[in-house]
Amino acid sequence: MGKLIVSLSPHAHGLDSVERNMRGVIIALLPALLVSFYYFGLGSVVVCLTSIASCMFFEWAITKYLLRRPTTLSDCSAMLTGLLLGMNLPSNFPIWMILIGSLVSIGVGKMTFGGLGCNIFNPALVGRCFLLVSFPAAMTSWPVSGQMDAYTDAVTGATPLSLMKTAIKTGNSHLLENLPSSIDMLLGNMSNGMGAGTMGEVCALALLLGLVYMLCRRIITWHIPVSIIATVLVFSGLLHLANPIYANPLQVILSGGLLLGAIFMATDYVTSPMTHRGQIIYGVAIGFLTVAIRNWGSYPEGMSFAILIMNAFTPLINFYVKPKRFGEKPAANR
Repeated sequence: MGKLIVSLSPHAHGLDSVERNMRGVIIALLPALLVSFYYFGLGSVVVCLTSIASCMFFEWAITKYLLRRPTTLSDCSAMLTGLLLGMNLPSNFPIWMILIGSLVSIGVGKMTFGGLGCNIFNPALVGRCFLLVSFPAAMTSWPVSGQMDAYTDAVTGATPLSLMKTAIKTGNSHLLENLPSSIDMLLGNMSNGMGAGTMGEVCALALLLGLVYMLCRRIITWHIPVSIIATVLVFSGLLHLANPIYANPLQVILSGGLLLGAIFMATDYVTSPMTHRGQIIYGVAIGFLTVAIRNWGSYPEGMSFAILIMNAFTPLINFYVKPKRFGEKPAANR
């Protein structure tokens, strides 16, 4: 008679793993990354490679010399953090600032809390917001796309979000006529010397291809990205109908880092709610905060701040929005 072996859960195993999901997100980001290389050339290559390499180095160094435990580079989370941080930066961003942002992302946003699975906030967004507050001039100098060999001497210009912000401040709705068309924004074709923004927001179509890939591979579910996009569509649509100084909702969705944040950053497993109902609440709140910050806040972009704010509320959402326990009786019958 064989022995009965009692072991810790999980007892059912599948092909899913942290490494597989991280690699899947990196693959989904490749279309947007390649488009940024096409539009920005040398600058985007320098920024992305520096960000990825420095994030991986800092995780290795902190794990080995401060935490004194085996390295975690094999799970690809540091590589993904570096890629996301790089895609949230302008293509002419100085290397020494990238190193600071990488250190903050890994050292403060991730390893301070104990590493992957323990962090409260999205590490890449922690680094981005730190850089935005610390170096606002460098973080808001947007190179014009099409400068293949430019890096330090890139020509900069205003982004669609900056133009939308100016229209609201001045009350001049005619400024919105200078915005690229929705098709151009979908493809990343910025005209009239307009800055394209960060590398990860230049082509909405490439980001949507990444969304389709992750949904098909079941790396993420639709609840967070769809609830964010739907909320922004409704809220910005109502504002546009009430006053023409607010841009039309389609241009709002296709501009800035909204799609990058909704698809790749708000869906982070660790910092987002566990239940589908909680994810919808989380997404709706992010969409509302993003539109509010964009229109009435100090910065033209509000996606990063909205996600970080809701990261802080994720434990509360998980606490109050729980699935019904198997066999649990309704409160009235207790």
